[in-house]
Amino acid sequence: MNENLILIECKDKVGLVAIISELMAKHHLNITAMREFVDEDNDTFFARIECFGSVVSEVKLLNELKEVLPEEAKITINPKKEKKVAVLVTKEYHCLGDILIRHSFNTLGANVCMVAGNYDVLKPFTNRFDVPFFYVSHEGRSKQDFEKDLVKSIEEFNPDYIVLAKFMRILSPDFVARFKHKIINIHHSFLPAFIGASPYRQAHERGVKVIGATAHFVTNDLDEGPIIVQQTIPVNHTFKVSDMVTAGKEVEKSVLSKALQLVFQDRVFITGNKTIIFE
Repeated sequence: MNENLILIECKDKVGLVAIISELMAKHHLNITAMREFVDEDNDTFFARIECFGSVVSEVKLLNELKEVLPEEAKITINPKKEKKVAVLVTKEYHCLGDILIRHSFNTLGANVCMVAGNYDVLKPFTNRFDVPFFYVSHEGRSKQDFEKDLVKSIEEFNPDYIVLAKFMRILSPDFVARFKHKIINIHHSFLPAFIGASPYRQAHERGVKVIGATAHFVTNDLDEGPIIVQQTIPVNHTFKVSDMVTAGKEVEKSVLSKALQLVFQDRVFITGNKTIIFE
């Protein structure tokens, strides 16, 4: 492999960039792009390095990096390029449609391995793309039983990420912990404003002049996980709630698409409840 990607997260110390560069040169790896950032609040160094050259042994390179970097450094060499993605849905199709079209034309940067929904209304649409659909009903069942079957269908495919494409169910702490930092949600609001299920109605009642959408990682705090991408568009007093919903759906698709691109290209690091993004 001639094109290589190296991701590093470790405690900060003086001279890290020089140390890393020297080791890359020792292995005859030419750095073509290097982005780094220091989170001063947490004394943590992040780096995303693109380099060109033949890596004789990834294990040897990994061990040598561990020797020169601070203890407990997190190092990834050549992460899997095409991620596997599971998508969870309810009834709205616009985000799922955008994902499946990109998947079909190989522009998503990932492979959609399955779609699961707590209603089956999107099954015929999903099947058009030759993607398996799993109907897991929540009605008349405990959350524990519902999520048990949902987890079973997801883990059959061992996805790298789970995308909540307008999946309108609150996930339990156990579910979130099982897929920590692997669940990506699109929320129809410019967070932290108007959390919950009806942000467009809240925005209309408040008379806001902009609406937006937020893609974020899911945590146990509702709609408060690390933010990946946000975007807004202007609105005015002539917009009804339905107008805001229509305009908002376009923003949601755009924001989710950009967030997934960044994540799938390994450009996003999580630090606390924030993200470091190397675009």
